[in-house]
Amino acid sequence: MSKKAKSSGGTKIVPLGDKVVLKRQEAESKTAGGIVLPDSAKDKPQKGEVIAIGDGHVRRDGARIPLTVKEGDRVIFSSYAGDEIKIGDEEYLLLRESDILAIY
Repeated sequence: MSKKAKSSGGTKIVPLGDKVVLKRQEAESKTAGGIVLPDSAKDKPQKGEVIAIGDGHVRRDGARIPLTVKEGDRVIFSSYAGDEIKIGDEEYLLLRESDILAIY
């Protein structure tokens, strides 16, 4: 299995170019005051962990620039960034590296 591939039940996710695959952090099930939230009231978190990365940006001269993030990084991303994909029982987010705002 390649360094840039994630296996999920025999299926590999290999993002292309400047794309990144994230596993979104679980939504909070309680408020700070201890109130349990129903699923309909939970906001989707804008945080996640990088699962797989593409091989980088391509410059106009054809040279490839590697991505800044790496597998295992915990990141914060834009609210409406990327596309949600489901592979087996797992849900992932596929987005461009430019949609990632910070590493924490």
